[in-house]
Amino acid sequence: MPVFLISALRAIVEMLGLCLMGQGVLYLLTGSRRQQNAIYRFFDLVTRPPRQFVALFLTRSVSGMLVGLLSFVLLLMLWIGLAWLRKSF
Repeated sequence: MPVFLISALRAIVEMLGLCLMGQGVLYLLTGSRRQQNAIYRFFDLVTRPPRQFVALFLTRSVSGMLVGLLSFVLLLMLWIGLAWLRKSF
């Protein structure tokens, strides 16, 4: 049972990381018109909770790009940690 829960949580973290990567690619491709892109808005909706969590620990003067990058790094570390935890069971 714990292996299933760890795997499910790892899949959610992986999905969030991939959405952050997709959002970053769309940010580069669409530029200032990104808010008109439906896929970008969807990625923004999906990745808002982890980005808000990271933003809690940063000052308000930090750019949104840095918040997104730090969110991705946090999710990557969590994903690797869950892989290690799953392997130890």
